[in-house]
Amino acid sequence: MELKKLPKIALGAWAWGNDGTFGGSLSADDLRPVFEAGMKAGLNLWDTAYAYGMGASEKVLGDFIKDYPREDVIISDKFTPQCADPKAENAVTALYETSAKLLGTDEMDIYWIHNPVGAPEWTRKLIPLAKTGKIGRIGLSNHNLAEIKEAEAILEDEGLKISAIQNHYSLLNRSSETSGILDYCKENDITFFSYMVLEQGALSGKYDTGHPLPTGSDRGAVYNPMLPQLEKLNACLKEIADAHGAAAAQVPVAWAIAKGTLPIIGVTKVYQVEDAAKAAALRLSDEEITRMEQLAGEMQLDVIRYWEKEMK
Repeated sequence: MELKKLPKIALGAWAWGNDGTFGGSLSADDLRPVFEAGMKAGLNLWDTAYAYGMGASEKVLGDFIKDYPREDVIISDKFTPQCADPKAENAVTALYETSAKLLGTDEMDIYWIHNPVGAPEWTRKLIPLAKTGKIGRIGLSNHNLAEIKEAEAILEDEGLKISAIQNHYSLLNRSSETSGILDYCKENDITFFSYMVLEQGALSGKYDTGHPLPTGSDRGAVYNPMLPQLEKLNACLKEIADAHGAAAAQVPVAWAIAKGTLPIIGVTKVYQVEDAAKAAALRLSDEEITRMEQLAGEMQLDVIRYWEKEMK
């Protein structure tokens, strides 16, 4: 299939799955204005996965996509090993077809192997599907450099290539940078997608010790104990944002773009889409970038989540 030009930012639909990670419950009526705002702003790259609510996120997104010409939307979806059907002849193809049906499409602009559990078996099982032309770009998520190179070698033997890498990358987790993954991507024309740039809202400027993340949510359990330490960094983000006439949540996103990555920003509100669009145009100085990185580095907070690992 023809490759589409990617915008500077992808919009994430993880929370649309209502799987308890973010707290609260979202309906299609809540989310339709969010989707429409993204499309209006030119942010037409939507990231989802069957794992996000066992198809719930994909179904909502699919209902919205059908109202637009398919060529106007860029779909990023994932094969999650933990969701594989052990009885399927080819579990990758089987889950792809399930997701495609929910999304109402025959093609995925980007299709990822969501994590390296069972690697490189899934890379090999992706090959027949990739050769059908139903996948625009092949991606790997949550893989370290050795795993990326291993998959790359397998695909190269079949005339295929890795076009995208997606890892947790933020001011508080730069292990994909220090491990050499970012440099490897730049050297090999691979787009690096950074997810959790805002650490699920902990770096958005919205939360502090007096206003914690939602109680009972997975993100609240992880980040609320860190809020006292994060207040200094969030104050820095606000100061930089104020200097640019921007919102604090835009600054970490602009930082991720300045580092040569394509951030995935989870959106559940129209204002979050608007912030993302403004962040794409925000230009930070070298001094501002250095200041944020030094402050974040001094905190030495462990934000590696249960499904991932530090990249080494």
